[in-house]
Amino acid sequence: MNLALNLIAMKTIVRKEIVRMIRIWVQTIVPPAITMTLYFIIFGNLIGRRIGTMDGFDYMQYIAPGLIMMSVITNSYANVVSSFFGAKFGRHVEEMLVSPMSNATIIVGHVAGGVLRGMAVGLLVTVIALFFTKLSVTNPLITISVVVLSSVVFALAGFINAVFAKKFDDISIIPTFVLTPLTYLGGVFYSISLLPEFWQTVSRANPILYMVNAFRYGILGISDIGIGKAYTILFAFIVLLFTACLQLMRRGVGIRE
Repeated sequence: MNLALNLIAMKTIVRKEIVRMIRIWVQTIVPPAITMTLYFIIFGNLIGRRIGTMDGFDYMQYIAPGLIMMSVITNSYANVVSSFFGAKFGRHVEEMLVSPMSNATIIVGHVAGGVLRGMAVGLLVTVIALFFTKLSVTNPLITISVVVLSSVVFALAGFINAVFAKKFDDISIIPTFVLTPLTYLGGVFYSISLLPEFWQTVSRANPILYMVNAFRYGILGISDIGIGKAYTILFAFIVLLFTACLQLMRRGVGIRE
């Protein structure tokens, strides 16, 4: 199948993902917006008054980038895992597999859909954040590139989860028991400089820490970690996860079994 036909196939998948996201907007857009609003009210407004400032910024300003990134990560992951597992459950994934489109096209199409949902929710949360605090982007290039790359990472991770999932409960295990704890411990609500040295070292093993801090650097100009290391980790995860997705698709894991 030539490049032109693969592009048409990918556009079709992306269009399907966009239509799906818009059709069930009450499930895809509204819940994260309400959740983040509650975070801003409780953690930023009520608790933030007692905390005061962190790293020279009002606490509400400090947590805003982390909350935006958290919404991007969770929604990018959720969109792909639910969409591809739905395709498996409804057995229309078989139509894609028997078609001449490549495995890479199937992966990229679904990942692009996840990225679009993550970016849409992230933009909505940013607008909500502006009702509570002032945000000025220090480095637009870093801000945009980090949020897109992070969205790609977790969209790919969602694809892998969907490949292995055998029932609907399986698509909620990783978000509940892995993704959520890593997000909360990823420096969204605090600077790791406040932690004892041992726990700072442990925190640096959390990839979400680098994504949150790199995004915070793009907006506020402060970070607990090196930006170069954050980009290295992002690209490494993208290459590793995309390769894993390709191998799983070629072997038919969770699909042809």
